[in-house]
Amino acid sequence: MTVAADQLVVGSGRLAARWGVSPVVVGVVVIGFGTSAPELVVSGLAAAHGETGLALGNLAGSDIINLTLVLGLAGLVGPLAVRSSVPRREAPLAAAAVALFALLAAVGLGRAGGAVLALATGGAVVLLLRFSRVRPADPMAAEVTEFLATGPAPRAGRDVLRALLGLAGTLLGAQVLVSSAAGAAGRLGLSPAVIGFTVVALGTSVPELVTTVQAQRRREGDLVVGNLLGSNLINSVGGGALVGLAGRGTPARLGWPAAGALVGVSLLAWLLLHRRRRLTRPEAGLLLVVYLLTVPLLV
Repeated sequence: MTVAADQLVVGSGRLAARWGVSPVVVGVVVIGFGTSAPELVVSGLAAAHGETGLALGNLAGSDIINLTLVLGLAGLVGPLAVRSSVPRREAPLAAAAVALFALLAAVGLGRAGGAVLALATGGAVVLLLRFSRVRPADPMAAEVTEFLATGPAPRAGRDVLRALLGLAGTLLGAQVLVSSAAGAAGRLGLSPAVIGFTVVALGTSVPELVTTVQAQRRREGDLVVGNLLGSNLINSVGGGALVGLAGRGTPARLGWPAAGALVGVSLLAWLLLHRRRRLTRPEAGLLLVVYLLTVPLLV
């Protein structure tokens, strides 16, 4: 599923760029959707099968992993500098999306809440499109172009095939992952939510980790942060909408400790990035410690 999601990200990103989509939109929205595809598909399928605890656990766990484990590992590789407008504009929007999702999930996420999150998804995309009108010197555009330029430009048909095969592989892998996770929870006597918070969330967060490592090796800090924030935004409002609308009528609930941890981690990451527009190695280590501290709250 990881390889499939990676191909989906590259294929869809190249197609969007070929069709004249702004590189900033590609970096935050298109690549964000691509790396979030496993979370969206896994949580949607789990909710449709009645495993709402696993679905919410996967979304909340993935959001926390993105801004603690993945961002922390990126910061340990080297100081992560952010020169674009992402901490000022996209970061507050992502934090608001996470807070809305956490609140609705804590009180019970049903179809009404799913509809609210679906509207929020549309509003967020509109705002991100407006944010894409950045100053010419904004480094995000150049970083996205470099990230997608992995070799000679292939024909459009090849990118379409790459994206479709990536999507098909992601769907198949998600189906297997949901079935295996539900079965493992039953055999081990654990709540599906616990499996979702831990094993499933780690599995579906691998595409974000792969994209982050590739970007950080090229010192593309703006793309790293934009991808992770975009992924969290889409996980929260888009994934939450799928869980609410695809559920079988019974509202899905996330415990208040987990909801609080989710909001707290988002605010901490925003504060660290906004304060000096860079993430140092000690701050990256702090994020890894925070991840270890949140695991007991999640389970």
